[in-house]
Amino acid sequence: MCHQLFMTRRPWLARTIATLALAAAWPLQAQPQTPTAAQAPQAVPASAPLDADGAGLRPTPSPAEGVDANYRIAPNDLMAFDVFGVPDMKRDVRVNASGEVSLPLIGQVPVAGLTAQAAERLIAQRYQEKYLQDPQVSLFIKEFTTQRVAIEGAVIRPGIYPVTGQLTLLRALALSGGFAPYADINQIVVYRHGSGGAREQFTYDLDKVRAGQEKDPNIRSDDVIVVQRNARRTALRDSLFSDILSTLNPFK
Repeated sequence: MCHQLFMTRRPWLARTIATLALAAAWPLQAQPQTPTAAQAPQAVPASAPLDADGAGLRPTPSPAEGVDANYRIAPNDLMAFDVFGVPDMKRDVRVNASGEVSLPLIGQVPVAGLTAQAAERLIAQRYQEKYLQDPQVSLFIKEFTTQRVAIEGAVIRPGIYPVTGQLTLLRALALSGGFAPYADINQIVVYRHGSGGAREQFTYDLDKVRAGQEKDPNIRSDDVIVVQRNARRTALRDSLFSDILSTLNPFK
């Protein structure tokens, strides 16, 4: 009776005691365990080829994001190298300043300026000459060379920009913050050091590139992009300012 009277007169205390009792009796929810790399099952895509025992072969790793088939290997690039069926060959290799990679058994191989596919064929040929029969070489670019391009002329932020990875003209111009007034986007000039040190010049019409009528060209390290001003519009602006100043100047 006393207990019932106490609970009736102190309903808030009764609710608090009941809540604490319920929390103490409630079992803690088990946290799901994240499988480690060794525990996690290795999924094999349905399209993956099978070996002689019916087990799935190692899925082909994907190249670094942004790499296209036309990317040319450059000094300081880091690549994952592998020869199928020879696990001791698997390693990461970096292209040295001379454009070469050092590989087991065959030593230095020049790869700078080649696409990944062309470098694979060259390396496979080197191994096949003395050591392996029909080697299946895999070469995947993991890190790009840091490129520097100069953007000048009628842009918001002209300057020199370090860029990592594949770069096109549209992406390079986006780095500069867009065009300044009176920019001539139909005559964008790219200067480049060609073979033998000769300076090459390319002119692009950005309207056609945006419309898909022309390919968005790749920009290489040390390229100089110049956005010139539209000479006619600039001359018209200067003429209008001159007329306005002449009208407002009573002493002329």
